[in-house]
Amino acid sequence: MKAKYLPHCLALSTGLLAAGQAGAGDLLFWQDNSLSYLYGKNYKINPPIQQTVTFEHANGWKYGDTFFFVDKTFFNGADDPQVGSNTYYGEFQPRLSVGKIFDQKIQFGPVTDVLLAMTYEFGEGDVESYLIGPGFDLAIPGFDFFQLNFYNRRTDGSRPGDNVWQITPVWSYTIPVGNSDIRIDGFMDWVVDNDENRRGTYHANLHFNPQVKYDLGKAMGWGEKQLYVGFEYDYWRNKYGIDNDSFLGDEILDGTNQNTASLLVKVHF
Repeated sequence: MKAKYLPHCLALSTGLLAAGQAGAGDLLFWQDNSLSYLYGKNYKINPPIQQTVTFEHANGWKYGDTFFFVDKTFFNGADDPQVGSNTYYGEFQPRLSVGKIFDQKIQFGPVTDVLLAMTYEFGEGDVESYLIGPGFDLAIPGFDFFQLNFYNRRTDGSRPGDNVWQITPVWSYTIPVGNSDIRIDGFMDWVVDNDENRRGTYHANLHFNPQVKYDLGKAMGWGEKQLYVGFEYDYWRNKYGIDNDSFLGDEILDGTNQNTASLLVKVHF
């Protein structure tokens, strides 16, 4: 599917979601909202010290599920040459469930559902991308959930990155610790091929981004799954699809392989 058609799919999903929220008792099964704060150093390409406030929304509804987030990032007094002292970035990720739409149980091997997975990436500057492809829900022992999505990426604007494939697993795993829990969740975006065209070269890249969080609210008796503290690990090889080897030893941009961690506080409501 060409990128120009994906917004219509997103609009359809949004409309169905709105209908679900209007009749929450029938169509909206669950939802979760959260705010988180991150503080970290040693980021690549952008200024190295960053503070980020993130809003996240997730839900499950009659015909699929939806995940949405938006980051507001501050560069701790420094200026990025492209966006200034702060910037924003977000993603809207609706998935339509084949099993739910046709009211059929899907089960083969570890697969428990097949979905049409879509993502719209947006933010400040030339960052808009449209992704679409098959998604799978997997039942893996020990995991709270495990998703595996395969996307074809299309970009807007002047950037390369069209018609490359991305593999995105998403997971959550809970470990009981004393009178509380440690939750390990996150995602990995693995763009498996390069794109070379008249706009430039977009290199294969891998972004691994788990969070390790202690349920402080449960430990303090304030209620479980409400207040977490911990850290977010961020490894990004060839960040933004920019070849690391081309910039190793560069005085300004010493490589594009990002390997850092940030302190994390997260509140669910």
